Amino acid sequence: MAGSLTRACPVSYTKLFAVGVRAAACAHGVSVRPPGLHNNISRLKAIPLTSTDLTASETTAEVIKNPCEREVSVEVSAEEVAREWKNAQARFQKHARIPGFRAGKVPATLVRSKFADEIKSEVVEHLVPAAFREETKKQNLIPIGQPKVVELELEEEKPLRFKAIFEILPPFEVEGYKEIKAAHEPVVVEDEEIQKTIDGLREQNSTYVNVDEDRGLADGDFGSVAFKSTSPEEGGEPVEMNDVLVDIGGKNTLPAFTENLRGAKAGETRSFDVTYAEDFGDKRLAGKTLHYDVEVKGIKTKTVPELNDEWVAELGQEEMKTLDDLRTRIREGIEHEKKHQAEHKIKEELLGQLTAKFPIDVPTVLVENSIDQRLERGLRSLIQQGLRAEDIKRMDLSRLRDGQREGAVKDVRANLLLEKIADVEGLEVTDEDLDKEISAAARQSKQNPLALRKQLEENNGLAGLRQQMRCDRALDLLYKQSE
Repeated sequence: MAGSLTRACPVSYTKLFAVGVRAAACAHGVSVRPPGLHNNISRLKAIPLTSTDLTASETTAEVIKNPCEREVSVEVSAEEVAREWKNAQARFQKHARIPGFRAGKVPATLVRSKFADEIKSEVVEHLVPAAFREETKKQNLIPIGQPKVVELELEEEKPLRFKAIFEILPPFEVEGYKEIKAAHEPVVVEDEEIQKTIDGLREQNSTYVNVDEDRGLADGDFGSVAFKSTSPEEGGEPVEMNDVLVDIGGKNTLPAFTENLRGAKAGETRSFDVTYAEDFGDKRLAGKTLHYDVEVKGIKTKTVPELNDEWVAELGQEEMKTLDDLRTRIREGIEHEKKHQAEHKIKEELLGQLTAKFPIDVPTVLVENSIDQRLERGLRSLIQQGLRAEDIKRMDLSRLRDGQREGAVKDVRANLLLEKIADVEGLEVTDEDLDKEISAAARQSKQNPLALRKQLEENNGLAGLRQQMRCDRALDLLYKQSE
């Protein structure tokens, strides 16, 4: 675990979901969207509908407590059961390997007794899905997710009976969605913002000069140090780093380093402990105490470049030779960033109004899938920040899931409504559009477009990507209509 000499500095930026991001996400089976657009229904496929020659009777469809839940009772004729039982037995008889009998010559009675449970299971596997598909098709029900089969009754030469509980997406309309509006405020870039950015650029282009005089480190100096950090925790290995610059008295330098290194001369070593706050940005260090042995190798002072045309030219940017050019470029960049932030905020507001205006019922299976994706993204982010496996094991995942549920319901509802708007508006994503998206993602991730497309196909991601693009276009439409 490496040590840290500075406070964690929050980075301010806009989450730009640009062309290409969606394709890369779908290729890995991950949904990437601005908040409010996390799910896509196509990732949970209904059981494929295929025709089968079954006799079904006494079928019912009734609404349970869950408004999206349905239950069907299905019966398959005794004749069909007997036919399938005979076929299953024949398959086992053909491949059975029993000592004393040649392959395919095992007596049927022996096969029936020795493989009775296996034959029955195969009959169930062949008849139940087909019968369920046929019944839901007959009742114009499209299941979402896998059904729960209950009260299964199966005996040879008798009818097969069972009930299946599943969810559907109840029909809904979005009449009046064009009435949703949101205020579009003008974007303003202040001179102070431009100057702050210029100051940051000058800091980034600063040079550091060795101090030759015999003196100790003082505030404003930069100590060139090598350090070794050790943790009292069992199994913690020491970490050594060389050529680290410590800004003495700097606002981002931990006070313990400034206090213990202030006054130290080149060649001296200081030893001290540092206790990191519980909310420290690096989770690996949060709440920990590390011991540091720090050797001061030299003292440096920082020189910030003068603010003039010569420095701007040295930055090496095309069509940017003067301070006025630099200010113009910075203004355009800040304006672009603010427009994206404003658009993102307005779209969030529009989604909030949309889901409030149309509080449609959403299938639990889609909500649970959305919660899975939210937790997956959150845990992946924490792991990248240093979260350890033992920390994850201590988490109350049930509580975490409950905490994500309300947001997941809104996400799924918003996505379904956007899909409906896309249907109403006739918004389509052509194969050419899809290819452009994949090509953009490939450039962004430095992959071969054909390889990325293959990856999408292998992960069943093409349909999800197309659907996600349609939803994005529906949201873009809402944004333009809201002005």
